Amino acid sequence: MQVESAQISLLGDRGDNQDRVGIVRSGPATLMVVLDGMGGHSDGSLAAEAALKSITEVFTKLATPLLDPIGFMHMALSRAHDDVVRLGSDRSIESRPRATAVMCLVQEGFAYWAHVGDSRIYHLRQEAVLERTRDHSHVELLLSQGKISEADIQGHPMRNFVECCLGGDASIPEMSVSGFKRLQTGDMLLLCTDGIWASLKDADIAGFARGQALLQPALEQLAERAVLASAPYSDNSTAAVLRVCNPN
Repeated sequence: MQVESAQISLLGDRGDNQDRVGIVRSGPATLMVVLDGMGGHSDGSLAAEAALKSITEVFTKLATPLLDPIGFMHMALSRAHDDVVRLGSDRSIESRPRATAVMCLVQEGFAYWAHVGDSRIYHLRQEAVLERTRDHSHVELLLSQGKISEADIQGHPMRNFVECCLGGDASIPEMSVSGFKRLQTGDMLLLCTDGIWASLKDADIAGFARGQALLQPALEQLAERAVLASAPYSDNSTAAVLRVCNPN
């Protein structure tokens, strides 16, 4: 399976960039990771950096294609959580470093993904959102209970209230892990922080590569649109994307 990938991380209107992004290829497998250091907590960038290092180290030490992709997701996120917890072991619980995370493994024509918090993955097909992850957030809980609509999320006052994350309490956080997702030629997998999705509509995200032969400039334009849409209060805007190409 031939794939094309790209990544971007913009500062936005913040004083520092607490997001991290990585794309790692090992044999026939590609791993994408996006992390958002939580700005309301100290050293969010350290948390995101530690988690990225932890997840990618686990991946690069394993033979590919992975025999147990779902087990890998659980193991990698659990280890990353433990590593971030250790960063703040000498601090009070409220001041410990934290981060949200989303990761996606692509191998042998299938995708597997997992997330903690409100960093998302979008599975795009024919310029439409085929599927997206559901945030571990208060507004997603209200949505699942039918108390608000999808359209209410963007302007909701508790939109940024995250229910779980990496770091903080030592207990392993809630994590959502997908089963296998069969990919088709032209499919795209977009991982992003809330600096991207909170400022844009699903239609903007689904069609971001329309008319673009290459992913990198298309992704750069998407991130820049997100920053401009929420200026002068824009967040760090970070994303990674993979597209399944026609085999040569």
